[in-house]
Amino acid sequence: MQPMARRTILAAVLLAIVVMAVLALPPRPVAVETARVDRGMLQVTVGAEGRTRVRERYVVSAPVGGHLQRIALREGDRVERGATVARIDPLAHTSAVSEALAQLDEWRAQRAGVATMRVKPETMEQAQRRIDAALVATRRADVEVQRARAARDQARRDVERYRRLAAEGAVPRRELEQIQLRAETSANEYEAAALQTQISASELAIARASLRELQAKNRDPDYLERVYDARTAAIEAELSHLRAEAARTEVHAPASGVVLRVVQQSAQYVAAGTPLLELGDPRYLELVIDVLSQDAAQIAAGDPIRIDAGAAGSAIPGRVRRIEPSAATKVSALGVEEQRVNVIGDFAARPSGIGDAYRVEASIVVWQKSDAMRVPNGGLFRCGDAWCAFIVENAWARRRTVTIGQRNDEFAEVRGGLQVGERVILHPADRIGDGARIDVRR
Repeated sequence: MQPMARRTILAAVLLAIVVMAVLALPPRPVAVETARVDRGMLQVTVGAEGRTRVRERYVVSAPVGGHLQRIALREGDRVERGATVARIDPLAHTSAVSEALAQLDEWRAQRAGVATMRVKPETMEQAQRRIDAALVATRRADVEVQRARAARDQARRDVERYRRLAAEGAVPRRELEQIQLRAETSANEYEAAALQTQISASELAIARASLRELQAKNRDPDYLERVYDARTAAIEAELSHLRAEAARTEVHAPASGVVLRVVQQSAQYVAAGTPLLELGDPRYLELVIDVLSQDAAQIAAGDPIRIDAGAAGSAIPGRVRRIEPSAATKVSALGVEEQRVNVIGDFAARPSGIGDAYRVEASIVVWQKSDAMRVPNGGLFRCGDAWCAFIVENAWARRRTVTIGQRNDEFAEVRGGLQVGERVILHPADRIGDGARIDVRR
């Protein structure tokens, strides 16, 4: 055998001996940090940025359009309810009132002139008396016709009877002629009475037509009076409105409070409805917390709030009053569209050092338990669809499947798989497995 071959074989044997010796040695312990499973307060919170807001805020607007005089109030000034906070030049409104008054006088004068167009009451009474007289004459003529008709008929019957008697020679011829003359007279009287009836009816119709004509003449003034009454009512309504606007040129405070903001300070023309200033009482504040809509689903009225106002001091307690029913789309700093909901809260006590529109950090407690079994989040890791943890058993790591409940940024609620007092390995490395030897540092 060549010397080179012997040396190669010898080196291989020595390497094999070294490897077997290393494998025969016990594994080196892995240094780990641990924490105990304990019981204590566990709170689940929704953290978000919020701002303070005066609960009763009043935006005082210009009630009418006009030239606004310079507002002398400044932010922080206190005003009482009913105090004058702004003035608007009333000249335009007083001019409009004067024009409306002149128009009203004109319509009233024209309405009064309508009365001269009416038929005099004496003329109407005279026409009515003429109708009454024609009615009496008509009735009298009717009675006379009836009487003349009866007399004519009786005379005709007498003529027939006397003709028979004369033919028999019972009466002389002279009496027959007298009866015939009486019959002719009765017939003429009947015709005269019938003619008088026609005349009386014509006079009655003429009298009635005259009355209708007079009544028709009165209808035109009635129509004109209704027109002028309507115009007068319209002017009076407009005048009332103008007077009310003229009286509103002094703007009064709707409630007692502090001037939060002066929107229009300089003298200028303003339209009706223009905001002039904002009033409120900064002693009575509320919170407006902007949260994601999925977080808002966990929040309920009455949930506690911890408020961090920065320089204002330690955390201030509060409570959720209501969750607004509608969300709004907002774009985050990273350009992501989010659905945000306003949660309205109240301070548990009146805060000091905080004013309107201050920025605060708020934590809303959506779940808490004072005696919860808890484990640090660093001791948990995912194992498939479940949660697991390595516990310390003497100097060895043992893997446990853990059932957890609520969790926050520090701890998770343990509902099964661990016991109080057991130590779990924090942030286990990849080298740690079930049965791995460990070196517990703390």
